[in-house]
Amino acid sequence: MPVALNAQPMRLPIRPARREIACVSKHLHKHVGIISLLTAVSRVLGMVRDSLALAIFGGPERIFLNDAFLTAFNLPNLFRRLLGEGALTAALVPTLQEELREGGESGAFTLLNQVTSWLLVVTGTIVGMATLGFSQSRLLPGHEDKWYLAADLTALMFPYLAFICLAAAFNATLNVLGRFTEPALSPIWLNVCMIASLGGAGLHFAATPLGEVRWLCAGVLAGGFFQMMVPAAVLMRAGWRPRFSLTAVPRVRQIAALMLPSVFGTAIYQINTFVSRLLAFSLVASTATLLYNANRLMELPIGVFAIAVTTVVYPLIARHAVERNFAALGEDFRRGLRLILIINVPAAAGLALLGGPICRLIYQHHNASPDMVEHLASLLTLFVIGLPFFSVVNLTVRVFYALKDTVTPVKIALADFAINLGLSLLLMRPLGASGLVLASTTAIIVQAFLLQGTLARRIPELKFAPLWRDVAKVAFATLTMSLLVWAGWKIITIALPGRRLADVLAVGGLIPIAVAAYAWQLTLLRVEGYDAIVARLRKKRAD
Repeated sequence: MPVALNAQPMRLPIRPARREIACVSKHLHKHVGIISLLTAVSRVLGMVRDSLALAIFGGPERIFLNDAFLTAFNLPNLFRRLLGEGALTAALVPTLQEELREGGESGAFTLLNQVTSWLLVVTGTIVGMATLGFSQSRLLPGHEDKWYLAADLTALMFPYLAFICLAAAFNATLNVLGRFTEPALSPIWLNVCMIASLGGAGLHFAATPLGEVRWLCAGVLAGGFFQMMVPAAVLMRAGWRPRFSLTAVPRVRQIAALMLPSVFGTAIYQINTFVSRLLAFSLVASTATLLYNANRLMELPIGVFAIAVTTVVYPLIARHAVERNFAALGEDFRRGLRLILIINVPAAAGLALLGGPICRLIYQHHNASPDMVEHLASLLTLFVIGLPFFSVVNLTVRVFYALKDTVTPVKIALADFAINLGLSLLLMRPLGASGLVLASTTAIIVQAFLLQGTLARRIPELKFAPLWRDVAKVAFATLTMSLLVWAGWKIITIALPGRRLADVLAVGGLIPIAVAAYAWQLTLLRVEGYDAIVARLRKKRAD
């Protein structure tokens, strides 16, 4: 009897823990599925938008317009990452979590008003100064016309910064409140507006190609407005009432203190990307367009799944960090990494093997030349080498932010910037766009190893080591899937001399077969985390 009495309490804490883990896992897969679906819709619309732009501006006499638009759009996007979706979100989420625990929703909404009021002042000032400065670019003579055009378009689009930064604060608040659908819709509004403005209003009302580009800029502004207003309306239905308040309460000062080093760290990465695109713009015409579109295709699996996982996992790890529960933090961190790698490793292999037919089907229309599209496919093959590493970096940096350590990612980002810039300057002249891609890929691989190594040394519960067995299984399944895709593509190209039909069969036939073969192997190899994905899909089918 004493044995039974002593044994019973030993089992009681275990069952709730298991139920909690199961609940977290179910919560994770449910929201990842929602975000992945909506992000997939957004990415498809983004490809439609990019394909339309290339079809209209892809000819030799027009490609400089698309180069200038993409270069101009880079600058408001740079500040958006600095003040909105990057540093602000990373600082706001854990602080809102603390406020929600202590002051409830009313406290969280009050903090949101204070943060957005300061954000409106800061972004409004930046927009005013930038618009004025870039509109006067011709006061600096001696530059090529394409640089003045890029400056004019930058001045036109810069108000997008204020819209999207406020949207980032609203979306971060919704994520903290456990609402992920509305924030995941945000990019869809931008893509729909840009497609409508270019493919609709631009083609019907613009008298010149330059007029079409200006309509595309108008679509960016309209999209940014909807990206801001939709989550704001959802928050208002949830009880939030906007108030202008510049009171610098301790929480606001805490967010500002967390943002400063984070802004610097994010700036390094974003300036890294911005400089690479400026270097591409300085090369021959079409280089900036090729680099952008190859990067967009590479980011497809990142956006559809890796960012979805990060968006859902980040509030969980932020909560564990607040509670100092490093064991649970490590479990959720590795669960997120495992899900990312299960999808993005085979995605990288598939994009490398079928980059040619994918690029031709998406981009080779109207003014887009076959040679340019083939060059795009070769750049994609180089880009996807870094795809799994980029996904891992995205989540690992968020763990540092959840721990309120924004200094370490800055130091590592500095090394990343130095590697990328040095290799870019070394390789861009002899290799062109390929040199820029090789430089950025090398830098992101180094950054992934440095971040993970530093995190594991600081908190042993966050070591990557427990994942190596699953990584080996994923690599084996990816290798056999790749052999199947390679053999299938060879057979198709030999049997069908018509390239368009061969491309359709490769994308429409080989990709589903490869996915099925890969999934079957994961089942046989019993990769942890894959069963939960399958169970979730079966439940959706049953519902």
